[in-house]
Amino acid sequence: MRRFLSRLEKQAPRGLDKQITLLEKEVWKETDCLSCANCCKTMTPTYNKKDLKRISSHFKMTIEEFKKKYLKQERGGDRDWMNKWTPCQFLNLDNNMCSIYEIRPDDCAGFPHLSKKFKDFVHIHKQNVEYCPATYRLVEKMEAVGSRE
Repeated sequence: MRRFLSRLEKQAPRGLDKQITLLEKEVWKETDCLSCANCCKTMTPTYNKKDLKRISSHFKMTIEEFKKKYLKQERGGDRDWMNKWTPCQFLNLDNNMCSIYEIRPDDCAGFPHLSKKFKDFVHIHKQNVEYCPATYRLVEKMEAVGSRE
């Protein structure tokens, strides 16, 4: 799947984003995130400034208190703020539900980023095929369509 995605990254066929939009609808009909929650169990979102403000306010904490209690800053790279631990501290492991779902980080709300412009997110999809059944199914469907053409 990674090789397939790499080939698409180098030379995406015309209409790929439109094709993905159609396939994505099928994928979401077949995917139950609550049966998995692998993203919350194995990965960590990055928190932007708006996330930090919104979520810390919800907990009646300052942004600095929230960061100190729950987050760490990435080493190198963009120095993003991320969860200290996995699974995510806001995941209820009994039912795979997010305790802050309504105010979750933007990164969580957009995950697995299937509807984004494909070419800009191939590197993310290459990673997510290992962790996310929805991404896996989308790429599987893309490969099937590609083999029929």
